[in-house]
Amino acid sequence: MSAQMNDQSCAQSSSGWLKSYYYLRFAVSAAWVALAFTVAKTGSPLAAVMLIAYPAWDALANYLDAQRSGGLGRNKSQLLNVVVSVITAIAVAVALGRGMNAVLAVYGVWAAFSGVFQLLTAARRWKTNGAQWAMILSGAQSALAGLFFVKMAGGMEAIGIANVAPYAAFGAFYFLVSAVWLSVSDARRKSPQVAS
Repeated sequence: MSAQMNDQSCAQSSSGWLKSYYYLRFAVSAAWVALAFTVAKTGSPLAAVMLIAYPAWDALANYLDAQRSGGLGRNKSQLLNVVVSVITAIAVAVALGRGMNAVLAVYGVWAAFSGVFQLLTAARRWKTNGAQWAMILSGAQSALAGLFFVKMAGGMEAIGIANVAPYAAFGAFYFLVSAVWLSVSDARRKSPQVAS
């Protein structure tokens, strides 16, 4: 009985963290998108900082999440995501000197790898936390968007931060859906307990 209650309290603690984490990821991505479509749209130095900061934030967020879920050693997909995101932030800083097409190519490679790692993380979490379907969709879409970015980077059209913003907007949407889904699931789980 106590082992079962322990498992339930661990699952609730994990679910509580994930809700907060997903809401935070949504808020940061939504703010990034808003800035990308407004003040940073014209290719200002702010746009360059934002383009470096986005994968750097992803690395930090994955690190924090993994630490709350048993550490990077137990979460290999997040470990790989942290490594790829750090490398991407550095690569974007270098690519900015070559132009936005190079930056978009770097983002494309990152989105593809990051999406696969996110998908793997969500699939692993499905049993313990549920409500991971949106994260699986997000990971798959990120991987596909990465291939599209690489193709677009080889074209002739003008590219700016606004080309990356829809990718971040979809990420924000999926984080919000996951957070709300977990919140509703938790509320449903608690309501019979309150009634009894």
